[in-house]
Amino acid sequence: MKYRLVIFDFDGTLADSFPFFVSVFNQLAERHHFKSIEPHLVPTFRHYNAKQMMEYVGMPAWKLPLVAKSFISLMKQNADRVSLFDKVDEVLLHLVQAGLTVAVVSSNARDNVTRILGPENTRLFSHFECGMSIFGKRAVIRKVLKKTGIPSHEAIYIGDQVTDLEAARKAEVPFGAVSWGYSSIEALCAHHPEEVFDTVSCIKRIS
Repeated sequence: MKYRLVIFDFDGTLADSFPFFVSVFNQLAERHHFKSIEPHLVPTFRHYNAKQMMEYVGMPAWKLPLVAKSFISLMKQNADRVSLFDKVDEVLLHLVQAGLTVAVVSSNARDNVTRILGPENTRLFSHFECGMSIFGKRAVIRKVLKKTGIPSHEAIYIGDQVTDLEAARKAEVPFGAVSWGYSSIEALCAHHPEEVFDTVSCIKRIS
C-alpha cells in the first residue's frame, strides 16, 4: 500500500462549493470593501492562486480572516445549497474498507464540513482539523501526522488549490491535485503534484 493516510481538503475537493462561493463573492466584496468580479471573468480567476486573486480584488491579507468568517457564516445559513461531488460517498467508503485512515484539513468550520458530509460519511473520518487560514495548513497537516503516527511519505494531501499544494510540500507530504475544484488543473499541474485525479472515482487507485 503506497499511502496509509489520506488527508482531504473540503471545499472544491469533497464539496462542490465553488458555485456557492461565486454566488456570494460580490456580497462579501461589498461587505468588506474590496473589488467585485464580473461573472464572465470567473473562469479566468480559476487560473489565479489565492494571493493573486486577493491582489486583483484589492483585499489586504489582514482582511482574510474576516472575509473567511463571513463566507463560513453564509455557508452555514445556506448549507442546503452545497452538496458533495458525485461518487465521494463511494470513494470514502472504498478507502476506509481498504484499510486507509482518512482525515479532513479544511479552512471551513467543522459544523459546515460535517453537515455537508452527512453522518455516515462523517463516521468514516478519524480526524477533523478545521477553521485555520488557507495559508496555515502546513502546521495542521503535521498535527494530523503526529496524531496518527503515520510518516509523511505514507500520507497524501488531496486538494484543489495551490495553497493546498504548498502546505503539503512544506509538511513534506505528497500532494494529489483534483481537476474539479476552485483552481484549474493546469494551474496545479504547473507545480508538479505527485498525483493527479481527473475524476473523483480515480482517487480509489491510491488504496
